[in-house]
Amino acid sequence: MNTDKQSRGENREAHVTVSHSVRQDRFKTSSFEVIWEEKVNTAQYIPLLQIKSLNYVKKFRRLMENYTYNSPTLQLEGLNVSKDSTYPVFLFLFFSYLFIIVANVGIAFIVFIDKTLHQPMYLLFWNLSVNDILGNSIMVPRLLTDMLRPPSERIITYYECVFQAFTTHMFSTTAHTVLMIMAFDRYVAICNPLRYAAIMTNKMLIKLTVSAWGVAFVLVGILLGLTIRLNRCRTLIRSLYCNNAGLFKLSCESVFINNVYGLTFTVVLFSGSIGSMVLTYTKITVVCLTSKNKSLNSKALKTCSTHLVVYLIMLLSGMSIITLHRFPQLAESRKFATILYHIIPGSLNPIIYGMQSKEIRRFLSKLFDSKKVLSLF
Repeated sequence: MNTDKQSRGENREAHVTVSHSVRQDRFKTSSFEVIWEEKVNTAQYIPLLQIKSLNYVKKFRRLMENYTYNSPTLQLEGLNVSKDSTYPVFLFLFFSYLFIIVANVGIAFIVFIDKTLHQPMYLLFWNLSVNDILGNSIMVPRLLTDMLRPPSERIITYYECVFQAFTTHMFSTTAHTVLMIMAFDRYVAICNPLRYAAIMTNKMLIKLTVSAWGVAFVLVGILLGLTIRLNRCRTLIRSLYCNNAGLFKLSCESVFINNVYGLTFTVVLFSGSIGSMVLTYTKITVVCLTSKNKSLNSKALKTCSTHLVVYLIMLLSGMSIITLHRFPQLAESRKFATILYHIIPGSLNPIIYGMQSKEIRRFLSKLFDSKKVLSLF
């Protein structure tokens, strides 16, 4: 009897000795540590769970019930609005998206078919319209459909989520890089007008366009590459749509590298973007102040003010989202700021450039005049 009691006491205090092979995986949570020991045998597979503090057993079970290891499907939190506000918000987003598509497709089509608009400034702006179309088409339709579903049915596959995250980050990054090369075009046009045609050749346009999209592709590719290497133990993405932060927060592993690269990515992008704008417009301002050519100053004011307004709208919209990330209690406000980041620049870009451009206004007036003539018949 004493021998049996002694052996049972030893079994309670000591680790289980495994005769064949033992594999240990450590799962660390914020309040406790679990050691999972698995005994592998040709005849049996016995998982043995030893918890350091018995007070956390129930908490551990509840936690593990919510964890799903590398689930192929994820759940989006989406936009949480009251039933009374669902349809007004839905209609606002729907008509905003419709306007963005019609306006940007119209501008892109006009630039494409009108040979008088085959100039560097308009061809570079064409990239911005294409970017607005792609960025909004990935995010807004999905958001609209999720608004009409209950939260439990807002399901998305993991690979679809990764693709959505990649395209949304490409959208925001390319907006910066395209506006940067547009600033370079304005600098050459105003500061070196006599050499403009020699510098801004078709070859240079291709280089600038490829660099704008290529740099964004590489930066975002690394960003998402660091995230998809992580194993996932959660399935709920607390965001309107899939993004890098929402994806790596699904992991129970260390995301230190992701945070470091994400911060570096943001600092480099915003520093390069803001720095190039400040440098470009400082030199343009110096040229305009020292020049007595009124026509040059008038042209610089029109083209640069248009570009600067578009850039500031995009920059302030993006900065508001980054600022609201620091305040978790303002999660819903951040969601609305994210929606405005997509809708406002995409809606205003074609209006601002369309109203400021004589060539685009002339093309539209000819188009409507021809429609009036056809309607008479």
